[in-house]
Amino acid sequence: MKDIAVIIINFNTSAYTLKCVEKVFEKTNPKISFEIVVVDNNSEKKDFEHLSKNLRKAENVTLIKSEINTGFGGGNNLGFSHSDSKYILFLNNDAFLINDCLQLAINFMEENPQAGIAGAQNYDEHNQFVSSFDHDKGLRKLLFGRSFLQKLNPEKYPCVKKNYTCPVCVNWVNGAFMFMRAEDFKRIGKFDPEIFLYFEEMDLSQRMLKINKKTFLIPGAKIKHYQGKSTGKNHLLAQEGLISFLYVLEKNKGILKQVLIRLYFILTFAFKPKKWCFLKIVLSPNPKKFSLRPKIS
Repeated sequence: MKDIAVIIINFNTSAYTLKCVEKVFEKTNPKISFEIVVVDNNSEKKDFEHLSKNLRKAENVTLIKSEINTGFGGGNNLGFSHSDSKYILFLNNDAFLINDCLQLAINFMEENPQAGIAGAQNYDEHNQFVSSFDHDKGLRKLLFGRSFLQKLNPEKYPCVKKNYTCPVCVNWVNGAFMFMRAEDFKRIGKFDPEIFLYFEEMDLSQRMLKINKKTFLIPGAKIKHYQGKSTGKNHLLAQEGLISFLYVLEKNKGILKQVLIRLYFILTFAFKPKKWCFLKIVLSPNPKKFSLRPKIS
C-alpha cells in the first residue's frame, strides 16, 4: 500500500493531463510513496493516442481507458478501484500543483482526525488568487446572496474571497483538488454514480458530515487551476449543473427544500428570457432525463 493515490480524469484534454502528471512528480516530496491513476473517459481516438504515447512510463503510473464516458464521479470511482493507498487525491487534469501539496495534505490529515476532505488554495492561469470553497447553495443563499450568509454567521460561513493563512472549516471545497482518507471515501459510498457532472464536491461534503467528518481549506497547499479547461463551458453544461444541483439538494436536504428552490427558480427564470430554456428542468419531476449522460455515453 502506498501513501497516496492521485486520480486524474482525461476527456479530450490530454495536453493538460500530461502536464498535470508531471507537476505531481515535480512538486512531491520523494519520501512520499504515491501512485497516479489516469482514467480516460472515452476521449476521441486522437486524444487518447496522444495521452497513451506521451504519458510518463513508470511503475506507479497507470492508464485506464473507459469505453464509455461515466462522468466525473464515475471516472474517479473507476480510478479509485485500481488504487491501493491510505490517502486519495482527486485532482482535475487542469489543476497543476504549485508546491508540495501532497505532503501538506498528509500532515494536515494526520493532525486532524475530524477532517474528512481537504482542499487546496486555487490560483488562476494568471497566478491570481481565486475562491477555493463555497457555502451550500440553499434557499437563503439564493434569496439573499453569499455576503448575507457571511455577515449573518461568519464562523459557519467564512468569507470566500479572503486569502487565508491558516486552515479553515468550510461547507465544501473546489472539486479540482479533493484530498481524503481512502477508508472515509469508501465509508460514505464513494462518488454517487447518479451525478454525471457538477456538485459532486457538495454531495461528498454532505455525506462526510453524516459520519462526523468536516471539510477544510488548507491554504498552504496551492494549485494553479485553469478553470473549465477539463470540461469547457456552454449552455448544455450549465443545464447539467442545474440537474445535478436539484438531485443533490433533494438527496441531502429533503423534498420540501427542493420544492421551495424549484419555485424560486421558476419565478426568477420567468423574468429572464435567457433562462427560459432551464424551465423544463425545474418543472420536470425527473430532471435527469435531460442529462448529457445518454448523449455523450
